[in-house]
Amino acid sequence: MRRGKLRVLLGAAPGVGKTYEMLEEGRRLHEAGVDVVIAIVETHGRAATAALTSGLPVVPRRELRHRGVTLDEMDLDAVLEHGPRVALVDELAHTNAGGSRNDKRWQDVEELRDAGIDVITTVNVQHIESLGDVVEQITGVRQRETVPDAVVRSADPIELVDLAPPSLRDRLAAGLVYPAERIDAALSNYFRLGNLTALRELALLWLADEVDSALRDYRAEHGIRGSWQARERVVVALTGGPEGETLIRRGARIVARSAGGELLAVHVSGQDGLRTADPAALAGQRALVESLGGSYHQVVGDDIPAALVEFARSVDASQLVVGVSRRGRLAAALTGPGIGATVIRSSGDIDVHVVTHAAAGGRFALPRIAGGALSVRRRMLGFVVALTGGPLLTWLLVALRSPESITSDVLAYQLLVVVVALVGGLWPAVFAAVMSGVTLDFFFVAPLYTVTISDPLHTWALVLYVVIALLVSIIVDRAARGVRAARRASAEAELLAAVAGSVLRGDGSVPALVSRAREAFRMSGARLVAAEGTVLAADGEPVRDERHLRVPVGDAAVLELHGGELGGSERRLLDVVVAQLAAALEQADLQRSARSATVLAETDRVRSALLSAASHDLRRPLAAAVAALGGLRAAGPGLTEADRAELLETAGESLDALTTLVTDLLDVSRIEAGALAVALRPVDTADVVLAAIDELGLGPDEVELALDETLEPVVADAVLLQRVIVNVLANAHRHAPAGSAVRISTSALGGRAQIRVIDRGPGIPMERYGDIFAPFQRLGDADNTTGLGLGLALSKGFTEGMQGTLVPEPTPGGGLTMVIELPIASEQERIGE
Repeated sequence: MRRGKLRVLLGAAPGVGKTYEMLEEGRRLHEAGVDVVIAIVETHGRAATAALTSGLPVVPRRELRHRGVTLDEMDLDAVLEHGPRVALVDELAHTNAGGSRNDKRWQDVEELRDAGIDVITTVNVQHIESLGDVVEQITGVRQRETVPDAVVRSADPIELVDLAPPSLRDRLAAGLVYPAERIDAALSNYFRLGNLTALRELALLWLADEVDSALRDYRAEHGIRGSWQARERVVVALTGGPEGETLIRRGARIVARSAGGELLAVHVSGQDGLRTADPAALAGQRALVESLGGSYHQVVGDDIPAALVEFARSVDASQLVVGVSRRGRLAAALTGPGIGATVIRSSGDIDVHVVTHAAAGGRFALPRIAGGALSVRRRMLGFVVALTGGPLLTWLLVALRSPESITSDVLAYQLLVVVVALVGGLWPAVFAAVMSGVTLDFFFVAPLYTVTISDPLHTWALVLYVVIALLVSIIVDRAARGVRAARRASAEAELLAAVAGSVLRGDGSVPALVSRAREAFRMSGARLVAAEGTVLAADGEPVRDERHLRVPVGDAAVLELHGGELGGSERRLLDVVVAQLAAALEQADLQRSARSATVLAETDRVRSALLSAASHDLRRPLAAAVAALGGLRAAGPGLTEADRAELLETAGESLDALTTLVTDLLDVSRIEAGALAVALRPVDTADVVLAAIDELGLGPDEVELALDETLEPVVADAVLLQRVIVNVLANAHRHAPAGSAVRISTSALGGRAQIRVIDRGPGIPMERYGDIFAPFQRLGDADNTTGLGLGLALSKGFTEGMQGTLVPEPTPGGGLTMVIELPIASEQERIGE
């Protein structure tokens, strides 16, 4: 009997339409004449979903008693007895009630497949077993119902039912996912926009891995060996040397530039001709790779380049990162091309990045001219060529000697001298010329085997021979000096460009200049010390003694370089760096002055706003109170009791408004001065919310409550929290449409409580969310009877003083939601109360 196929509809969260899609597919199959039954479907009260079940055969559920409660589950035996071609099974991760044959619904599905029944099922990404920890980090909720990855991956196919997070929140707000009493809690907890976005990305990445597996299986079945680079995979080759971290970080940066990229590090066990791999270094590099989200691999192969390329092809890599060879020129000449060059030749369509590193040479250093145009190593190599090439050439020419071969013998030795000059420069060439001249006289000029010359013409020929050798070596030496000078000029230009760029960029230019100076002048350590002894910037090894170069940087600082002496040209270049450092320090001082001026300007703006508010908003209630009291004084006993009471009420209301405005101004001053007194203790949010509603005098038709009765007390100042809620609720009520109630809900998430004040008003553009907390403004509200525009500024300051946050969010369907978030009191804090 064939095993039934499994088709999985994968979603990022509840409500994206998985069950709806499953039922639509069932109806299409049923209309096509396929025997389809609904084994179990959970509609969760959604009318549109329930409507799709009509017309499809349904296997009745089985009722079970569990802990005194009657539960209904899928009747596995009834489905097996019916024996349909396709069974629709919703919620694959569901845990069956006690007394069922299997603990999990996915186990029931496996039995159906064993019976040859095809199954179409649904599952959310948070229920996949391997993603449990990641989902908990995103949502703060640990999923107890999970499905093994192997079960889901055995499906053919797995289809993603996708819905953009804003659209899903709109569906939720419209009541298409959960009933009304659960909407606010869902929006403020699991269905937050950030959570949904992260879960959607997680589902896409997990499905991408599954597609990769299917792609590899297809290529293996069809014998396709070429790589199909459907997405960026970067393989980093590790040798176990110190350059590994540099290569890994470079590979990680490449991956970061491509969405959905993957980082893989591989070490090929084998000898690289230099050293064996350091196990400790490999362990550290493996930890680094995994911390960057990559994976570590180890393969065995005698041919390291071939093993690297084969591994890269096996994982469909698009790019391969290798390090510059650590071998010297002589080793490279003797042993042939290195791993990098061989990998490049055999990589085919895989891009290869050859990355330099510290083990291959310094990042940047000025080449030194002092000590000769050619390096000591190159001059020594010239002597080696002379000492080995001379005897070999003599042996060959002696073996082939004839009376007519003297001309060719001289030219052969001349060629040797030219080669030595090209390799080692002047002194090795002089040495080779003298030795070859003596050898020519001894072995090839009559009388043989003596260092004498019978013909004066031969003497002149030998002199010319040595002169030619000297001229060639001088030309080579001068060319080498020119190359070195050009390299140095290029390096100096690069340094000066970097110095100028650092100053122009401004931020962080002083540390960048100090670091660049240390690298350029090959120092072990460098630091910039202010006149009062403060270290402004440092790079490299700490300067522990007095043996270092000290260069004044204007009157404000001193540059200290440790680790070597500088020549005259380097001193001149150092003067340029010091001048740029002085300019950078001056620029930093100017930036600080500019910031201070900005603060003063902001203070002046606030002061101007305060004066404007005092001249207008404070004058109005003050004038009303003065007028009312003046009327009482002028009329005297001639006023009726009703008129007297009205004037007294007017004066009282005006003085109360004046008191409120002055109190708000003083509170703003205390917040800006950091002198706000906060008495934190466990507070019941419900009590504070109800007190705020009573203070505003709002009725049941103006405020809708959805308070979580199980919410633990929060750590807050009850008085300040009430003022926050009063301010936020008053704003929401003022902007709510006529006849629309403001909704207040409370909930808990990850050890913090949320109080959400939701209105259905016109809302505020998201780009202006930061402006609503600025004091002395009302975002264009022309109603000057509403106060100074300090309410939200005070509320934010009070909330942050209680270690909480106050943030705006758009209300799905229109409006504004203000979210007050505060820490929940611990058990010790509640007991201490």
